[in-house]
Amino acid sequence: MATRIPPDPPRTPSLEPHGTRSPLAGLLIGFFSWSLGLLAAGLLAGLLVVAVALAMAYPQLPDVSDLADYKPKLSMRVFSIEGKQIGEFGEERRNLTPFKDIPPVMVNAVLAIEDARFYQHGGLDYIGLLRASLANLGRAKSQGASTITMQVARNVYLSSEKTFTRKIYEILLTFKLEHLLSKDQILEIYLNQIYLGQRAYGFAAASETYFGKPLQKISIAEAAMLAGLPKAPSAYNPISNPKRARSRQLYIIERMLENNFITKEQAEAAKREELKIRTAATVQHTHADYVAEMARQLMFAQYGPEIYTRGLHVHTTIRAEDQEVAYQALRRGILDYELRQHYRGPEKFINLPANPAEAEDLIDDTLIDAGDKGDLLAAVVVEATPKKVRVAR
Repeated sequence: MATRIPPDPPRTPSLEPHGTRSPLAGLLIGFFSWSLGLLAAGLLAGLLVVAVALAMAYPQLPDVSDLADYKPKLSMRVFSIEGKQIGEFGEERRNLTPFKDIPPVMVNAVLAIEDARFYQHGGLDYIGLLRASLANLGRAKSQGASTITMQVARNVYLSSEKTFTRKIYEILLTFKLEHLLSKDQILEIYLNQIYLGQRAYGFAAASETYFGKPLQKISIAEAAMLAGLPKAPSAYNPISNPKRARSRQLYIIERMLENNFITKEQAEAAKREELKIRTAATVQHTHADYVAEMARQLMFAQYGPEIYTRGLHVHTTIRAEDQEVAYQALRRGILDYELRQHYRGPEKFINLPANPAEAEDLIDDTLIDAGDKGDLLAAVVVEATPKKVRVAR
């Protein structure tokens, strides 16, 4: 009897892949895994290096408690019997001004350009750092990321060298200052300490230097001009570089508007305001240099080098009006004598670069160093013929 063989059951599709993973895919996956591991190890090593650097640097930080009683260097000033200044001696020309006496317009102008979130962050502005990074990557105007507290730490305690070690110290000092001082104290130090060109330190001295007026009387336009100086006092000096100073002033006015420190109407009025910059020709100076030098010598003999930093005021019995009359008589006699002599030649020679912009900068620097002497104006002779002389000033 024949046996029936049942038919094979229907074959179901296999769930197994038709092929094995290619060697290239495995190589790529392995490479990425290795790269991620290497990156993680590098980040961990970097964090460890930073942690060790912080641990080693913190004990070596300077004592910042002296800033709680801020006493910067102040020059010695010599006055006539009427109280008119006839001389000043010291490296740093500064008018120490308490924070309560600094006008809000000056504070707001500085905050707008240097650290708009000063009162919100704890020393390091991470939002500002991100914003500055994005701006610097794009085509926007380049922005810095240093807060005002970081600048105080740098200007008071650190050198200007740019090294990893100095940056570590700067960050640690920033946290230390924020812990010790109030925000107003930090801002007071910054506004009095920072160098602003023309031997002026602090905004009170800069206001007198550039505008010939007390800081309390400056306008929005003048405050914006002064606030542009900390970044580069020489490049944005309104005396020697008026065009660049004007450009930065307009930018700061816009920043003040963006941060709601001023209204649109105030911004437009500030942009239209014509500033009266104080130059050597506009300064009314009592010519009593010899008397002031005599006072300096007497003070130095008694107190030594400290006279240049202690902010001493020396009052003399000299009358400014009498001194000016004597000076003018002596000067007139010397000039009359000089006119009767042969021409003695130029004060000095300078080699002007071929680049017109560089030549203009050198001429500006030379004229600032030389300075005008009353109605005798300093100038650089750029061309001379038997019939004419062409000068630059």
